[in-house]
Amino acid sequence: MLDIKDLNVWYGGIHAVKDASLSIQRGEIVTLIGANGAGKSSTIRSIAGLVKGAKGSIMYTQQNGESISLLGKPPEAMVKLGISLSPEGRRILPQLTVEENMMLGAYCRSDRDGIARDMEYGYTLFPRLRERRGQKGGTLSGGEQQMLAVARALMSYPDLLMLDEPSLGLAPILVAEVFEVIKEINREGRTILLVEQNAFAALKIAHKAYVLEVGSITLHGTGAELLENPKVKDAYLGG
Repeated sequence: MLDIKDLNVWYGGIHAVKDASLSIQRGEIVTLIGANGAGKSSTIRSIAGLVKGAKGSIMYTQQNGESISLLGKPPEAMVKLGISLSPEGRRILPQLTVEENMMLGAYCRSDRDGIARDMEYGYTLFPRLRERRGQKGGTLSGGEQQMLAVARALMSYPDLLMLDEPSLGLAPILVAEVFEVIKEINREGRTILLVEQNAFAALKIAHKAYVLEVGSITLHGTGAELLENPKVKDAYLGG
């Protein structure tokens, strides 16, 4: 579905991602783990078209079998192709209501019945959003804003859903809830690329995982394999 080969990203003189290669098969949950500054967000932002000047190859195979190069395409083109990002920091528009924020995720669509269906789907995944549908986004709690960011990303009806640090800053009970929802979204057929500092929670649900260290991929395997890897345990799982 997605094949990345020799991806390189620079920010000024900083070489943030160095010759990274990874693959995602349709139907998988794939996670990238690593410390702050390892290059996780730079990788996912490159796929979303938010990074200028990235080098390498990012090939996306659509459901009809057509393969497309993503490098150089703008973010709106990615959304139309079926790739959606729930960004780090949530990026909720505080003066818009919950429902208005969700509708922003459907800005590339014109199928009213499908939009209504996916709005209902978001409210089913996150019942608290239904209760607060007329409430301004800026008045929501951090956990509710994270729910809204995921629901908004789903409004484009993506084939590949990318989640950047969905558990950041959340209480443990909400972290568990968010990861249960991620599994549910995957069970219903969406492929997920998950960038996450909570390595234990991410690896528990991942079919496949990659470890990024200072911009380079140093380990990869199944989520279960990396949970048992001594280097991963020492560096990310508290020994």
